Amino acid sequence: MIANVFVDVALRYVFNNSSIALQEMEWHLFSAMFLLGIAYTLQKNAHVRVDIFYAKFPAKKQALINIVGFFIFILPISLLIVYYGADFAYLAYAIDEKSPDPGGLTYRFIIKSMISVSFILVIISGILFAKDNYRIITQ
Repeated sequence: MIANVFVDVALRYVFNNSSIALQEMEWHLFSAMFLLGIAYTLQKNAHVRVDIFYAKFPAKKQALINIVGFFIFILPISLLIVYYGADFAYLAYAIDEKSPDPGGLTYRFIIKSMISVSFILVIISGILFAKDNYRIITQ
């Protein structure tokens, strides 16, 4: 992504030239990085939280909150996003969706499929996260 931005900026400001495909690739790569980062931060237990009360709870109570939060919030929302995201990507594939801009990227379904892929990874990370928290409760 850094190389892509560097080339885009160099083309624009040094050579007074620009590429729509490079600009679109920037947001495609940023989107993929952001979407895949959701599962990674859950796996590392690094999501931002409002720890007013949570930080003062004992480890077992924190683990219980994490498990309940996974089953009430993360899992249902992730399943919905996977379901509707797959349909969203399939529709883009079926109509051979391309960029509306001249010189833009083709195969728009690839970036749209990242929505479902990333939330499948969120579900997997969430299951592992819940399993780790279950171990804390049962110790």
